[in-house]
Amino acid sequence: MRIVYFTHSLASCWNNGNAHFLRGTLRELIALGHEAVACQPRTGWSLENLLKDHGPRALDAFRAAYPELKPVDYDAFSDLEACVAGADVVIVHEWNEPWVVRGLGKLRARGGRFVLLFHDTHHRAVSDPYAIGSFDLDGYDAVLAFGEALADVYRQRGWGRSVHVWHEAADTRLFRPPRLEKERKGLVWVGNWGDDERSAEITEFLLRPAAEADLPLDIYGVRYPEAALETLKQHGARFRGWLPNALAPAAFASHLATVHVPRRLYTDQLPGIPTIRVFEALACGIPLVSAPWNDVEGLFRPGQDFLIARTPEQMIRHLSALKHDADLRRALAANGLATIRSRHTCRHRVEQLLEIIGGIRAEPAEVAA
Repeated sequence: MRIVYFTHSLASCWNNGNAHFLRGTLRELIALGHEAVACQPRTGWSLENLLKDHGPRALDAFRAAYPELKPVDYDAFSDLEACVAGADVVIVHEWNEPWVVRGLGKLRARGGRFVLLFHDTHHRAVSDPYAIGSFDLDGYDAVLAFGEALADVYRQRGWGRSVHVWHEAADTRLFRPPRLEKERKGLVWVGNWGDDERSAEITEFLLRPAAEADLPLDIYGVRYPEAALETLKQHGARFRGWLPNALAPAAFASHLATVHVPRRLYTDQLPGIPTIRVFEALACGIPLVSAPWNDVEGLFRPGQDFLIARTPEQMIRHLSALKHDADLRRALAANGLATIRSRHTCRHRVEQLLEIIGGIRAEPAEVAA
């Protein structure tokens, strides 16, 4: 099959978590013999910010890790019909411009012979419902939502003909334990500041516990305002700036443990949706401790795959235990890795995607059209 995915950016992961999962998914599709192409806007804000901050060499890590992925650029003057020529499946991420979403839906409604899917991996359905509600999804065959709570929002609001839960997962061709172990020290956290969506939680469940447990803390990410950088400095954390996602496995491999600090929306309004970092960290075999987060969908085995800290004091105790107990670190790493490899790889998600597509293509023409 020829599968075309419209993304905000494949090349840039600057504040663009969708790129992580998409890269692994496209690579798995190609490995299975499909033709998989990503279309990205020529001047997307993620790519523009990346190049402004770090220059063209910032794309080297992506190109080296994913040589088989060649994104196609388009702009407002491009012909969408030409972009999807010969496509069997077209998938459109929710962080696309409304004219792209609308234009592809019209192509499908006018007799396009491709399956058309809308993919949501964000919280705008609850944080900015007007933006999502304004999308014209009438021509779309189905919605792919990255969690059951988000899928419920689409169903309740009547957005989309049908809705499937399609979780993110780890690209285990890249995210895996190091072949040779080296000395590990301290904690690492890879995440963006995030517009005050978890500012208090970062301080309570990461910065203060790391300092109390006397564990050096390295932080990678973008969009940290001066006040946030000062907070990091006050707690002794070392801010390392942007980290290409393709280099995250190396960062995990040099540290004892990492921490999951979910955004408030994923604990309150969209419970049960983990960030992509949970999948990636566990795939790399690094012990993980999570701030309060309820795995309502049973994706993992809390307490075995990772530890849960319900309070900042419990986080301090967990981090102290990991610092001194090598057996605990080994057990958590092995359990988390086993769960990823058995249930949460990009190959698992591609197999599910192909089943969803097969079900849609098998529908009577008058239903699918």
